[in-house]
Amino acid sequence: MDALALAAASALVSVLATEGWQEGRRAVVALWRRARPEQAPAVEADLAEARTELLAAREAGDEQAEQAEQALVVEWRQRLRRLATADPEAARELRRIVDEELTPLLPPAGRQITVHQNATVSGLGRVNQAGRDMRIGRG
Repeated sequence: MDALALAAASALVSVLATEGWQEGRRAVVALWRRARPEQAPAVEADLAEARTELLAAREAGDEQAEQAEQALVVEWRQRLRRLATADPEAARELRRIVDEELTPLLPPAGRQITVHQNATVSGLGRVNQAGRDMRIGRG
């Protein structure tokens, strides 16, 4: 769930600085309206504020923009993870939003999200890694 939240937060924050930010905001607010309607107005206002912060930081300089973007990704990652963890349907909808609505709004260079996974196992240890969904059953 954390990988989905990170991908969604990264795409969302990146979209906030583009011409398509209103479409991205609409998609995320619609998700909240379905999952937690009482929080939707606050989420909409928070996204507008996040855009203002990000654009101001970009005007101020590279280092401030990078720090602002990282802080916003952390914030939205937590919010989206909590939402998706509490509601499996919201998690499925979030995946769809990332794939079909947020990612297409990104410039071509920002459409690819790279995840690096490393694992070390010794003895009888076991590692299970996935870039997306994983189900492990014991038969």
